[in-house]
Amino acid sequence: MMDAKEVRALSKREILERIREEEEQLRELTFRHAIARLENPMILREKRRFAARLKTILKEKNST
Repeated sequence: MMDAKEVRALSKREILERIREEEEQLRELTFRHAIARLENPMILREKRRFAARLKTILKEKNST
């Protein structure tokens, strides 16, 4: 995972692409978790939080 400083260095287009990728991975992991136990279910929480961080930074970039 990237930290906030690294995300802020990305362009808006790159952030949008990362959001799409993270949400796609989150949907897949959620589906797999519903069918069978994940090896590490905490990854769902990390993915959700990272997607939220990306969206927050994107809003910051759009407001400036």
